[in-house]
Amino acid sequence: MLLVGTAALATVPAAPAPVPATAAQVLDAVKAADARVVVVNVWATWCIPCREEMPDLLRLRRAYRDRGVALLLVSGDFAAEREQAAAFLGEQGVDFPTYIKTGDDMAFINALDPQWSGALPATFIFDDQGRLRHALLGKSSYAQLEAKVLDVLNAAPGG
Repeated sequence: MLLVGTAALATVPAAPAPVPATAAQVLDAVKAADARVVVVNVWATWCIPCREEMPDLLRLRRAYRDRGVALLLVSGDFAAEREQAAAFLGEQGVDFPTYIKTGDDMAFINALDPQWSGALPATFIFDDQGRLRHALLGKSSYAQLEAKVLDVLNAAPGG
């Protein structure tokens, strides 16, 4: 039994540690993504709905990456919980750069979407100009995420 557990741990790839980022840095990353649609998801390790939603976000990324959809994950955990965030991301198979929120909470919230209460999970969908097109507040299903992404993707040139 111990060998099985050890073998399982050895096969979980480590995710890159989330990089501390302010809202301005996250929004800069949205514009720098060079994507037709950028999905920004704010989550936390302690947030069960966030953890439940993560597989659908990653599935969406895999399904639409070739059509120009980028996914930016932003952990809302405290900096001291950065390792737990990286461990969870590793368990999910995340192998791309992610962020961990830093700075004032209200400034972060207002910069992403003034209508957002700050509740997690929250998903923001931006177009290729970095304009916020949709905000999904609370846990979203794959179908809900896909519908909002397709709305933006199909409206973009070459959609």
